Amino acid sequence: MSDLFESAPQPVHGIRTGIGGWTFAPWRDNFYPRGLVQKRELEYASRHLTAIEINGTFYGAQKPATYAKWADETPDGFVFSLKAPRHIVGARALAGTAKQIAGFVEGGIAELGNRLGPLLWQFAPQRRFDGDDVEAFLDLLPDTLDGMPLRHAVEVRHPSFRSEAWLRLARARGVASVFTDSDDYPSFADITGDLIYARLMSSREDQSLGYPGLQLDAWAERALQWAHGQAPADLPYVGARDAAPTKPRDTFVFFISAAKARNPAAAMALQQRLAASR
Repeated sequence: MSDLFESAPQPVHGIRTGIGGWTFAPWRDNFYPRGLVQKRELEYASRHLTAIEINGTFYGAQKPATYAKWADETPDGFVFSLKAPRHIVGARALAGTAKQIAGFVEGGIAELGNRLGPLLWQFAPQRRFDGDDVEAFLDLLPDTLDGMPLRHAVEVRHPSFRSEAWLRLARARGVASVFTDSDDYPSFADITGDLIYARLMSSREDQSLGYPGLQLDAWAERALQWAHGQAPADLPYVGARDAAPTKPRDTFVFFISAAKARNPAAAMALQQRLAASR
């Protein structure tokens, strides 16, 4: 089984594709090879994908030794996105979370070293846009940790964020406003930061690759456009599509939720399309 771990894909044009987590029982039927022990699942997943979004950090603190272990089990070039704790993003007043943010950021994530990718701050669907509170919160997000630059993405889930005011705040602070293709949450692709963070949430059980092939072709083209600084013309926007500077951007495309059993196949299929574009 050693040959299953000998190579790892590399990002294409700065584009990383991945999934949420790596422990999910149905993946042992259609992603992980038969007989693979559970303790090697991260090792395997990180050699077939280029990024993983960690959801466990949303529910509870992780030990520094855990972050170090995750880094040791993954290859060079692989990165983790960390979902920020729910007690921060769910606070009544975001402006009052300085201590909690510091506890999370300084709580061991530096052990990931160059495996540390963006920090994802996901607001609840009930959180309405409050310009003063949101601005104060964005000002609390640190730019660096132990000399390493930190990058932030904010996922908004209430329609009130579909506003120029939110876009102005995100751009002023340089955070990415997360794009999703979900029908349940606001879906807009306005570019606000130095990276692109897309969470694709419409995979289907009746599709072996999660999405029909033509849709994956289209997402590959959009990812390439994002990576080269362009804003895809066929996505929805709140403001002017050309409002952000045109420059290359690291691009993260995660397949999340929906028909979760299909998401690894979707991520790898997108990755293969990007590799073919070289």
